[in-house]
Amino acid sequence: MSRTADQIAADRARYEAHQKKAVEFASKALPPPSPVAPPITPLHTEVVPGGWYWWTQLKRGEAVRVAQTAGFASVALVAWNAADPSERLNLPDTVKVQWHTHVQKGRVLFSDMGRVLLSVIEDSSAAHDVLLGGSTASSNAARYPGQTTRNTRDNLVLLAGKLGLTRRDIPMALTLFAPVAVDDDGSFSWRADRVSGRDFVDLRAEMDLLVGFSVCPHPLDQSPTYAPAPVTITRYCPPAPGADDLCRTASAEAVRGFENNALVEV
Repeated sequence: MSRTADQIAADRARYEAHQKKAVEFASKALPPPSPVAPPITPLHTEVVPGGWYWWTQLKRGEAVRVAQTAGFASVALVAWNAADPSERLNLPDTVKVQWHTHVQKGRVLFSDMGRVLLSVIEDSSAAHDVLLGGSTASSNAARYPGQTTRNTRDNLVLLAGKLGLTRRDIPMALTLFAPVAVDDDGSFSWRADRVSGRDFVDLRAEMDLLVGFSVCPHPLDQSPTYAPAPVTITRYCPPAPGADDLCRTASAEAVRGFENNALVEV
């Protein structure tokens, strides 16, 4: 049944009221990118070759650092609740709940159950793509004709199989170190000046997780040659978050997300 103009206008008014309320709450300004990676004590370090994938388990309170230690590479990330993998990363909710497409220090990543999976506790670039997802065999064929390549979609299918999951369990991937911008006409562009080839991001687990990574070029990467650098992924224990933790208090939506986490943890 089609909606009337009055119904559409009422829905729009409710949406704008919620948005205004969220903006008014978010009194904490998010910090600029972190210029230097803080020292950490590794629990495990993995160097993932360019073009390949890896997964790890993260306990609640642990963190993972994804770092470009050998040159530029984009890294696709997916995550599932380790206790119930039907709960998984949900980028559309992450964007609309926080009213922003920027993933940066102080933001959180939501699940499809309205809970917080991961908190961004350090970040050097804030250049992470939540809109386009990872590469596929067809996108690679168009970008790198005649070259032998691996792609994120096929990597994630293989990764999911090792976890006892299927294609249907794979969420849309967050691509780290992917400087995608939305232009005024709604088109997407690649802003290479926003990344350095020495970037890093630290993500803290807010529940027990399975986290997967794929080190393949983003579909918009302008390089004509398929040559992703290896990345270093380090699992470690960060300081426990305090009551004023930025990720837990930056927005009303984040507060509610952590309240949802607490309901299940009790």
